[in-house]
Amino acid sequence: MQDMNGKVVLITGASRGIGADTARIFAQAGAKVALVARGARAIADIAGEIGPDAIAIPCDVSRFYEMQAAVDACMTAFGQLDVLVNNAGVIEPISHMADADPEAWSKVIDINLKGVFYGMRAAMPVMLEQGGGTILTISSGAAHGPVEAWSHYCASKAGAAMLTRCLDAEAREQGIRAIGLSPGTVATQMQREIKTSGVNPVSQLDWSVHIPAEWPAKALLWMCGPEADRFLGDEISLRDEAIRREIGLG
Repeated sequence: MQDMNGKVVLITGASRGIGADTARIFAQAGAKVALVARGARAIADIAGEIGPDAIAIPCDVSRFYEMQAAVDACMTAFGQLDVLVNNAGVIEPISHMADADPEAWSKVIDINLKGVFYGMRAAMPVMLEQGGGTILTISSGAAHGPVEAWSHYCASKAGAAMLTRCLDAEAREQGIRAIGLSPGTVATQMQREIKTSGVNPVSQLDWSVHIPAEWPAKALLWMCGPEADRFLGDEISLRDEAIRREIGLG
């Protein structure tokens, strides 16, 4: 396990699924963790479970001023920020483009794409002043190919993947490590929403094929180490069996 003693990690979308497990995994590795999400009660419960090295910061990542306030709160509590995990994301409402509600479609872009940029924008000045940091963003196979009724999700994830590349191009030489993680299908609430929609082949997958949320959480921890430096500006896919073995995922 990567040693994170003395490190501070801020995780968006930390109220459940990948985000919640990531908070637990990083805390087990010795990190102080800031849990960020709209679900104030849920993140408070998880922070209480972790203990004094965790804080809960209610935040809507689709509003930059809230994301900036979350980073400021993290700095006030812990005095530094070493890792940002851009995990917050939504997929509802799943709908075909001809029927999509424009406001609901735009809200997904606000969270999945703007929220990633807002996290990067809020964290970067702190990290640059410290001399470096790691920014990890949850990507998806949907970033690289169209999926029926997921135009909002595909577009937002493609944009977020490009933000990782842009961040690497602009700031690698200043000590910023930017990497994406494409986890594949994960047994989370989002997959339940996909299943319920009944649209496209992903919704037809048997639940047993989805990996546990703990796997991408462990992958994110591994990505904080030098072994992942060959992926800077790119992304790691947990569909790759060789990568799973290297990380130690069964």
